[in-house]
Amino acid sequence: MLSIELGHFALVLAFALAIVQVGVAIYAWQRPNEGGYSFVQQASGLQFLLVLLSFAALVVAFVTSDFSLKLAYEHSHSLQPTLYKFTSVWGNHEGSMLLWVLILTLFGAAVAVGGSNLPKATLNLVLGSQGFLVFAFIGFTIFTSNPFERLPEMPLEGRDLNPILQDIGLAIHPPLLYLGYVGFSVCFSFAIAALISGKIDAAWARWVRPWTMLSWIFLTLGIAMGSYWAYYELGWGGWWFWDPVENASFMPWLTGTALLHSALVMEKRGALKIWTVLLAIITFSLSLLGTFLVRSGILTSVHSFATDPSRGLVILGMLTFFICGAFILFAWRAPALKAGGLFAPISREAALVFNNLFLATATIAVLVGTLYPLALDAFTGIKISVGAPFFDLTFGALMVPLLLVLPFGPFLPWKRASIAQASKRLFGAIVLSFVLTIILAAYLWDGFSLTPLGMLLGFWVIIGSLADLAERAKLFKVAPSVSLRRLAGLPKNAWSTSFAHIGMGLTVLGVVFVSAYETETITTMQPGEQIETYGYSVRFVEEVDLAGPNFTSETVTFAVAPLGKREDMVSSEKRTYPARQMPTTEAGIKTFGLSQVYISIGDRVGENGRVVRIWTKPWILLIWLGCLVMAAAGTYSLTDRKYRIAAPNLVQKQSVGAAK
Repeated sequence: MLSIELGHFALVLAFALAIVQVGVAIYAWQRPNEGGYSFVQQASGLQFLLVLLSFAALVVAFVTSDFSLKLAYEHSHSLQPTLYKFTSVWGNHEGSMLLWVLILTLFGAAVAVGGSNLPKATLNLVLGSQGFLVFAFIGFTIFTSNPFERLPEMPLEGRDLNPILQDIGLAIHPPLLYLGYVGFSVCFSFAIAALISGKIDAAWARWVRPWTMLSWIFLTLGIAMGSYWAYYELGWGGWWFWDPVENASFMPWLTGTALLHSALVMEKRGALKIWTVLLAIITFSLSLLGTFLVRSGILTSVHSFATDPSRGLVILGMLTFFICGAFILFAWRAPALKAGGLFAPISREAALVFNNLFLATATIAVLVGTLYPLALDAFTGIKISVGAPFFDLTFGALMVPLLLVLPFGPFLPWKRASIAQASKRLFGAIVLSFVLTIILAAYLWDGFSLTPLGMLLGFWVIIGSLADLAERAKLFKVAPSVSLRRLAGLPKNAWSTSFAHIGMGLTVLGVVFVSAYETETITTMQPGEQIETYGYSVRFVEEVDLAGPNFTSETVTFAVAPLGKREDMVSSEKRTYPARQMPTTEAGIKTFGLSQVYISIGDRVGENGRVVRIWTKPWILLIWLGCLVMAAAGTYSLTDRKYRIAAPNLVQKQSVGAAK
């Protein structure tokens, strides 16, 4: 069995190794040599193994309920299910920082192994930058957030994990989110390497794109899982609250999306070099900002860790050092970089620049809405809140032109294009989008609103993306068998682009439908009572008291069905966790197709009655289905062989050309 002391020692050893790695990387940069390059690569892999050993020791302490470990005592309980003992490891500040470090070293090791075809000097600079990040975050963990701190006397029982976190969502959401956050550190390190060496070209963009895509996929899944977790766990029936910590994860997703498109322009046309490097820096900087907001103690949020402000000051210092250092390096070196190729105002490059412009502006809008209340409070003492109306209006207004232009991109040639030609090829998609919107809006008519515009945008993005595939396959222009062969022969990036955009359209439709047509009914019900609400019948079947492993539950069972259809049972609970003396509400959710009925119970009324809240949420699953489609499209693009062989070949060709 792994001891706590062994885990602590392994973490300290990884910290020392990171210091040496950075020093050797600097030496090998100044005096290139194979020995130095090899050591830096091997150090990255060894760091991961040491931190993995350290993390494993922490896991063992939690799973075996070793309450001599202060962290296990404060955030675990012997009666917790094993899964929640395991997830309790990162259900706190110290453990989550160790998970962050583990993922950081995992990416460093992955670059060391997967980057064997990169130029040695470039790989050395990238791993040196990663090593410096590892050094900083392990140092922060050891000296301010030590997860291996012992108690002088071992308590008999732990204080239990926060009941809200005792859910499968904790096993999925934070690791996915951290894989997204930390994955962008690789893009950051590539940007630092490019600025130091002054070498940035299409090959650099091709090296960065798969790491950007991988991080973007994880962040997409992490945000989606977090949204669904909050939706079913908090009992409020909402899928997005514009909470500051939610915004902190959303901002790097926006700039990461921009980085994906910008790197594509750079890879294909050699343009937007400086902007792409800047985006790589900004995206990871926003990831660091998210880390600060969650752990600084300046936010009151269901997502933030309760921690003392002194740690927040240390994180703020680290954040300032890395961000300011990167921007100073950028300001110093960027003028020496060549701007890249030129293109006409109407072209595929221009469409992608348009995409970047609106994504960057949307990021600024979210950033201002998130940080302005904090800054105002810090400097003037005035407390204000910026809520959903601000974000809905500003962000929504910025997304409209972006979604309108999105389907045009694949129809525009590189360098120079005609908007008239692209519109002609998209004419059928335009007509079909309007027809579907008019039919559906008329069927669901509920007075004048902006809902039809949202429907139109969602249908337009989906149908426009399908039109790109149809155009490539020459559908209805050649024999069906020929079209099928053409579809089968399409490059992976064509499929992934279309389905990523389709996923965005699905999410837009889900947001529009649930925002416009969801209903809420608040009533009191007795056992045996049945009500009808907005096309569904809900019957109060029974209430029973149940005992869980570390909680007691008042469980109410309802029979739910669309009017005239067969009933299905669903339960909603009020749980109490004795160790923490905290109640939670577990919503009862019944899915019908892509729609859901969401039931939450409230206080008792009389002897047997309950306050019951019932939401109907039409097509809400489209929100998360769209995210899954986007992530699947990104995953499919990563299987493209060109990311494994084309970049090195390109470098070799350039080297040969230079020699000639």
